[in-house]
Amino acid sequence: MPSYRYPLIAREGWVWIAATAIPAVVVYLLYGLASLPLWVLLLLLLFLFRDPARKVPAVPLGIVSPVDGKVVAIDTVHDVFLDRQALSVSVRMGFTSVYSAHSPMEGKVLEQWLDMPRKIAGTDEEVATYAQWIQSDEKDDVVLVVEVNPHLPRPQCYAQSGERIGQGQRCGFIHFGSLVEVLIPVTSRIDVSVGDNVLAGTDIIATLVHAKVTSPRPAQLAAG
Repeated sequence: MPSYRYPLIAREGWVWIAATAIPAVVVYLLYGLASLPLWVLLLLLLFLFRDPARKVPAVPLGIVSPVDGKVVAIDTVHDVFLDRQALSVSVRMGFTSVYSAHSPMEGKVLEQWLDMPRKIAGTDEEVATYAQWIQSDEKDDVVLVVEVNPHLPRPQCYAQSGERIGQGQRCGFIHFGSLVEVLIPVTSRIDVSVGDNVLAGTDIIATLVHAKVTSPRPAQLAAG
């Protein structure tokens, strides 16, 4: 199972921060206050690449939000990845959202799709997506789909096919945000509404519902 220690500032941003901090120091030593714009940019980068630890709720059947953002759509859709009907919860990340992605549930990563084209709802336009299929020990299937912006760095995924991953565990990074969709079994209960703001790895967006198995009643003894 992939592990990750939270350094408060995401490692993915260290190069960006260093590339700003070094010139800021040099310009400050040479020209003093002329370095102010670089220091402002450095503070902005430190804020954008913050990576706080998240407290995962003790709800084994809960599906947690994979990213920070706002719920923009809830629908029943055809899951093209697993060829099934599924519930879809879409979360739009903001530019200032925390960019770390977290696993929506505990399970095993069975497959990943990179640069898979999908049509934008209601249009003939296509957009590239990254998708990851996670299956729980109870055979519940959840697919995490990230829309790829061709003008931004590619989303990064750290859980490989065949690996186990924990509920709410940090599993990737989405530079400067995106639209993220979670495809859930149709028997699940949705626990959020459109317009809700959610935190990655902490807020439950849905709960898996398993059918109860009813044991047959024992036959009554014949009267003696």
